[in-house]
Amino acid sequence: MIEIVAAPPYLTVQDAGRPGHRADGVPGGGAMDRWALAVGNVLVGNGTGAAALEWSLGGGRLRWDRAGVFALAGAGVEAALDGEPVAMHRSYRARAGSELVVGRLVSGRFLYVALAGGIDVAPVLGSRSTYLPARFGGVEGRLLRTGDRLAIGETVEGVVPVGFGAPAELEPRYEQSECGLVRGPHVELFSADAWRVLMETAFGIDPASDRMGYRLVGPAIEHRGDAALPSAPVCPGAVQIPAGGRPIVLMADGPTVGGYPVIAVVCSADLPFIAQRMPGEVVRFRAMTVDESQRALRRRAVAIHTLAHLARGG
Repeated sequence: MIEIVAAPPYLTVQDAGRPGHRADGVPGGGAMDRWALAVGNVLVGNGTGAAALEWSLGGGRLRWDRAGVFALAGAGVEAALDGEPVAMHRSYRARAGSELVVGRLVSGRFLYVALAGGIDVAPVLGSRSTYLPARFGGVEGRLLRTGDRLAIGETVEGVVPVGFGAPAELEPRYEQSECGLVRGPHVELFSADAWRVLMETAFGIDPASDRMGYRLVGPAIEHRGDAALPSAPVCPGAVQIPAGGRPIVLMADGPTVGGYPVIAVVCSADLPFIAQRMPGEVVRFRAMTVDESQRALRRRAVAIHTLAHLARGG
């Protein structure tokens, strides 16, 4: 078990999500930054999609009831285990009674605390992820609170790495602010000038951004016609242009259907770069084909597989 000794303002259980239910109106959900989730998990010997803590908006403390292995991935933080500094993207052993203190987030938006064995809460629709809008998954479908205690799954003896750190070329890094965009299903509803504005603008992240969608601050993207369409399926990464022309990038908990034109879709491999942007930080876009987007995602998968191989002593 681990205990939440002091909860930050935002703390939930998230895994790789619950695919297969979008036809029923249930988003895939899961971690906002699946790259960081996967890296944290392989560093502690888990499968890439195991349930972990998704942490944001401030510091807090965790305590172990019994010895366990953990790793921090994603947003950069100041952290210490029993008073000793903890580095990002490296596995550590906590003793029974050990406390992890997470201070302020110094870069990025979402930190992942991966625990060997994964967080063992009851699955809902095949996933342990918390879906706050519908209040299911995780722990009672809510934010974790101070005093909550979470069960940890069993680990396989001898396969949990300790003291292994991700090589620099394989750890998540978020300096990149340019993300690939594939042309969307409604691009013909926009002028060539609208696409140029989308490609040439450094958009800011609006404070009114959350797990459902990130609003972008910049020049308006003008429609050729009506901004409202019949509802149609949408996905994480879809760039919707509502009335007023301010783009919205749909994120992990975004709706399954929408009636705003979708001018483009963010490359899945680049979506973590947007997820980790804080309000006021900027993101830029570059045009990308479907083939290029798929190749980028395959390269990411190979890098994670390589890291898992190295963590196992390969």
